[in-house]
Amino acid sequence: MKHAIRPISHAMSFIIGLGLTLIIALFGMGLSRVGIFASLHISPLIIAIVLGMLCSGIFGILATHHAVFSIAHYKSGIDFSAKRLLRFGIILYGFFVSLADIQSVGLAGIVLAVVVVVGVLVIGVLVGSRVFGLDRELALLMSAGCAICGAAAVLALESALKSSASKSALAIGSVVVFGLLGMFCYPILFSAGLLPLSQTQMGLYTGATLYEVANVVGASDVLSQDAASIALIEKMLRVALLAPVLLLVPLFFAKSSHTKKQIYIPYFALGFVAVVALHSLVALPLWLITSAKVLCGICLSMAMCALGLQISPKQFANAGSKGVLWFGVFLFVFVSVGGFALTLALTRAFA
Repeated sequence: MKHAIRPISHAMSFIIGLGLTLIIALFGMGLSRVGIFASLHISPLIIAIVLGMLCSGIFGILATHHAVFSIAHYKSGIDFSAKRLLRFGIILYGFFVSLADIQSVGLAGIVLAVVVVVGVLVIGVLVGSRVFGLDRELALLMSAGCAICGAAAVLALESALKSSASKSALAIGSVVVFGLLGMFCYPILFSAGLLPLSQTQMGLYTGATLYEVANVVGASDVLSQDAASIALIEKMLRVALLAPVLLLVPLFFAKSSHTKKQIYIPYFALGFVAVVALHSLVALPLWLITSAKVLCGICLSMAMCALGLQISPKQFANAGSKGVLWFGVFLFVFVSVGGFALTLALTRAFA
């Protein structure tokens, strides 16, 4: 029998919901540093959403017996993590990028990153919606996760487009599966001599095509220190392109949509750009930069946790229309093969 509880105040709902996402996020960040999670370079953001989804299912079962476990009672705090903290975390993400890093990869690296991001987004949305029959928002979220910076890009665009949590979960699932696949396959193929690339070229290729920053770090273990640095810098250049994507995509998406949808300009993207500029041009104390990066990780992990808590198995199943898996395969093949050809062409052209 389900026991009812007296309605709680908005303040208490906010505190409990916020505290719940914080506890789960910190636990996920701790897990990412130990055991198999550390050895596989599993992002704490990925762990956070999985833990959030698990907790959502557990609370759903418990809520059938006692209403105190119903996630709906703590919606205000969870929503705050999913929206406000997400945007603040994206702004702080700018501390991971600097203008000096962008310059260090050269013109070939800059062109490579731009072409990969634009190409995957444009081709991905067209193929996902027209060939695989996916909802255009879902196709865009999956393409963004592949093209830019994995789960962080999915979350940021979800906020900009006001998409449902179930669509984001599917997109992030694609990021997890194919990001890990690339992280394992790239080093094996390179070490076996099946990728005819130099150390520098492999660094550019890895940074330009793998989904998550953690994937790039993991796949760079077989490279020299210089090549690994190039891979990470190339990846952060793609991260920097998140800002213009967040500003432009909602405009084009709203204009081309058949339904009337209010255009929302994600102004937190401007904050991201401002932080990159500040971090690049002003000599900030090391403790401030380090603290900002830690706070960024906490905010984004809490946002991922909140996303997981908002997803029910029914929503996830309803959003998972046929074609999601095969579209994920297409994106992985497209970015891997296309990125390889581009890396060879551009490094030779700008040699």
